[in-house]
Amino acid sequence: MVGAAWGTPGGRRRRRRKKKKEEEEEGSPLLEQDGEMAGEQRLRETRAELQSSEFWDSSRRIILKSLHRHLVAVAAAAKETSGPAAGEAFVLALENLQLTPPPAEPTLDSSSQLGADPDGQAICLLCVCYGLGNFSSCVKARYQLAFLILLLEALKIPKKRCYVFDPVFSALEIEVLNNLGVNVLLENEEGKWPTQEPTIFYMIHCGKALYNNLLWRNWSVEALSRMVIIGNSFRGIEERVLSKTFQKDYSYIAKVLMASEEEALPSYPQYMDIFNDTAIHCFPWGKLRGLPQETWTFQEEPVYPEDDQLEIIRKKQ
Repeated sequence: MVGAAWGTPGGRRRRRRKKKKEEEEEGSPLLEQDGEMAGEQRLRETRAELQSSEFWDSSRRIILKSLHRHLVAVAAAAKETSGPAAGEAFVLALENLQLTPPPAEPTLDSSSQLGADPDGQAICLLCVCYGLGNFSSCVKARYQLAFLILLLEALKIPKKRCYVFDPVFSALEIEVLNNLGVNVLLENEEGKWPTQEPTIFYMIHCGKALYNNLLWRNWSVEALSRMVIIGNSFRGIEERVLSKTFQKDYSYIAKVLMASEEEALPSYPQYMDIFNDTAIHCFPWGKLRGLPQETWTFQEEPVYPEDDQLEIIRKKQ
């Protein structure tokens, strides 16, 4: 069992105690009480518990399978737009990943790399994480951080190529993240990260505006085809939001739906409240090019009603 103050998803007998622990933890700054080293130890315990779960094993398989399928298409697109050398670099990257069929048990070796630079050399994926939350006081956020760490390891993404931001991070949480080796962004970009290379965006339970802003900032066939989003199901957002509001306020999510491929992460009772409604989204080159030309002509920056509950913290003016 994980350290008492942190709580662990468990069986029926543990659920009442787990719920009570979560209620006690919410709003309780554990890092402030226990110190940085204790917080890091508990994060390691959370990571170990998650790594041994069927949920992580199934999620890992789904993510690797989706990435393999997507990167095959990216390799073909790179060859078409940047020449044979770029396309061959993607193919070499896939071979290094050993993600060739059958995908039932994909593996990765230490030389795994994705993408291609202008010289056709294989490069690593980039990872950007938004909206992680206060993992020192929130059980859900802690498991989401543990998932991120496992994801970086599974995809062989160096931690120095992972960028994390949430305006609610405390000073001690930033210190813990720095000690992990990831880069903590200090400026609130409101999700407007320009994608220059193959990038995974890890955005669990983020606000709709954050996804919409990210898509707007990368509103081109080239940029969208380089990105993968692990976050709330876009199809689920479409179903929950009134059609008029969806088309008006979240138009970039609405427009990209026809060209996106979405696969849900598995549903396990122990992690239902932590990763519910989470999916991996890819935007294949071929589907993007198949959208009507007028789809790309309107590129105005999103503006949201002041009284709208955006579920994000705006950048301070």
